[in-house]
Amino acid sequence: MAMNSTTEARTGANPAGPRHVAIIMDGNGRWAQMRGRPRLLGHHAGAKRVREIVEACPDLGVRYLTIFAFSTENWKRTQAEVAGLMSLFRRYIQREAQDLYRRGVRVRFIGDRIKLDPKLITLMDDLELLTSGNDRVHLTIALNYGGRDEVTRAAKRLAYEIEMGRLTHKDVDAETLAKFLDTRVLPDPDLVIRTSGEARISNFLLWQSAYAEYEFIDTLWPDFTAAEFGRIVHGYAMRDRRFGAVKAPA
Repeated sequence: MAMNSTTEARTGANPAGPRHVAIIMDGNGRWAQMRGRPRLLGHHAGAKRVREIVEACPDLGVRYLTIFAFSTENWKRTQAEVAGLMSLFRRYIQREAQDLYRRGVRVRFIGDRIKLDPKLITLMDDLELLTSGNDRVHLTIALNYGGRDEVTRAAKRLAYEIEMGRLTHKDVDAETLAKFLDTRVLPDPDLVIRTSGEARISNFLLWQSAYAEYEFIDTLWPDFTAAEFGRIVHGYAMRDRRFGAVKAPA
């Protein structure tokens, strides 16, 4: 059943910990350069770190994990780095598919697939199908994803429905638009983490993170451990989440 993400974000009770964590995995290239190695080596190290964080989710009560793998802006990088990243994505899916399936992880991909290599798209489709019956952890990988691009594509689909007469302008509200987003079957993130010391959201889940808590940390992604992830998740429970309201005085 599709979830009503906007309503859930604004009216849901504050849990002991975040149910949905989104991560901007930043710092792979710098991690490699600090060691005098090619940037792609950092991306390989970062890919290995994903497994550790996914494995930590069940014990932390995190049921949904969304990771930012490649943005619509990352095409601006050198051709060699982009080609290396695409090769890494293919190898990651091939290497991790069976392990993800056995661990009960359901994998979804969000983003615009039109620019991606057909072989990579096939691997993505196959992994989604393979893990479609899993429910222990929901891992969403944002690949060729941008928040503005997602909202634009959603608006186009919504406009098409109006053009076809299946909706009218009176039907359009925040809840309706959310049903056309890539994340329409997911709850909104409770917590967004960005590694590497940068304090910006870089066009990631702009609509969905309207009421999310943010954590900007200095750790580079390849050094981000399950222990640090756990400390951040546990610290979330100390935050006062009011969703725009003001608590009545005691």
